[in-house]
Amino acid sequence: MLRNPDAISTVLERVDNWSAPHAAAAVFDHSGILVSHGSTDRNFAVASITKIVSAWAVLVAIEEQSVRLDDPAGPEGSTVRHLLCHASGLPFEGFDPIAGPGQRRIYSNSGYFALAEHLEGRTGMSFRDYMAEAVLEPLGMGASALVDGAAAGLQSTLEDIVSLGIELLTPRVIDPSTHAMATSVNMAGLAGVLPGWGSYEDCAWGLGPEIRGTKTPHWMGETAPASTFGHFGGRGSFLWVDPDAGFGCVVATDRAFDDWAVNAWPRFSDDLRVAVRASFD
Repeated sequence: MLRNPDAISTVLERVDNWSAPHAAAAVFDHSGILVSHGSTDRNFAVASITKIVSAWAVLVAIEEQSVRLDDPAGPEGSTVRHLLCHASGLPFEGFDPIAGPGQRRIYSNSGYFALAEHLEGRTGMSFRDYMAEAVLEPLGMGASALVDGAAAGLQSTLEDIVSLGIELLTPRVIDPSTHAMATSVNMAGLAGVLPGWGSYEDCAWGLGPEIRGTKTPHWMGETAPASTFGHFGGRGSFLWVDPDAGFGCVVATDRAFDDWAVNAWPRFSDDLRVAVRASFD
């Protein structure tokens, strides 16, 4: 039991000051929500948090042997692995590569469109249906649906994204060995740009989730351990988990990402970690 949930609530309540029409936040651990603020069942467009769910669908297909990590996919020389960890050379938008595979970490929506197309070709199912059967339904994310592309098209709720966060802490849909591979740095040492935050000589990424690594500044905060991982979305939402401490945070808003988030998110996450850890000490 938490010793001081009020301290956590005080931090979560800051989302009300972010001038979003609607905002909600939660802290969770392996067992579920510990403290929340705002509606847990309101529908939000979670934008690029979608990429974690899409990556998990591809990982399930890999475990089912419908897809392989070293399958050629995307531009010439690129593989499924390259696409998952944004190292294919594809730009943010468009399908004309701007670098060779494995040369730079170039965050790419197009890479996830290519992944969806590859999975559909290998399974004979629409990506939307495969995601629903492989990930959303097993995780009990019944309020979630892919209404647009695999890069940023998920509609979901705070409660459902917490279910995804619990999966990131304690995998149920994929094998622990696959989970360990997905949440570790793939193709280490690649330089790249994290949209909205800056350029980094070491832009760490897993197979879907972004890895905190040594990036500074960073949306997960300055005190986030290097092993912390997750994703944020351009519609003003984020999900991160601290696997060593065993908890995570979800924030959902409907205010587009901009300077307000750059100013608010790091301090929010740093202060939240202090409050959570004090409640467990």
